Amino acid sequence: MPVLLPFLFAAAAGLCVAVQSPSNAMLARSTGSVWFASLVSFTGGLTMLVAIWALFDRTPLAAVRQAPPWAWVGGLYGVVFVAAVAYATPRLGLAVTLTVTLAAQLTMAVALDHFGLLGLRQEPVTGTRLAGLALVVAGVFLVRR
Repeated sequence: MPVLLPFLFAAAAGLCVAVQSPSNAMLARSTGSVWFASLVSFTGGLTMLVAIWALFDRTPLAAVRQAPPWAWVGGLYGVVFVAAVAYATPRLGLAVTLTVTLAAQLTMAVALDHFGLLGLRQEPVTGTRLAGLALVVAGVFLVRR
């Protein structure tokens, strides 16, 4: 089971993204603001994270001093993702929006892996990886059609 656990967590994350996108898009449409919808989304997430940390984790706040400076900006990427997907979903549809974001994620992931950036283990680009990436990009066009 431990070998399967990361795959289950990743699948759960994918399911959550698929449900989060239309939820945030509806909130943006209802309020008339992608930014306010994103704020509400992050406030709900922050509330849940604080509760989980307080109840189960309690890592000392001083532990963050050990993180490199670039590790502090992860939340900024989340803001871009949540706002962009809330904006794009009603205009492109959920499937197209998520295939475009997935293709972009995988393209960046292959580049980050190849160079071993951001603390990742270096995984060189191979023909197989490029073929897989090409299939995902082709999938964007197929889903769009």
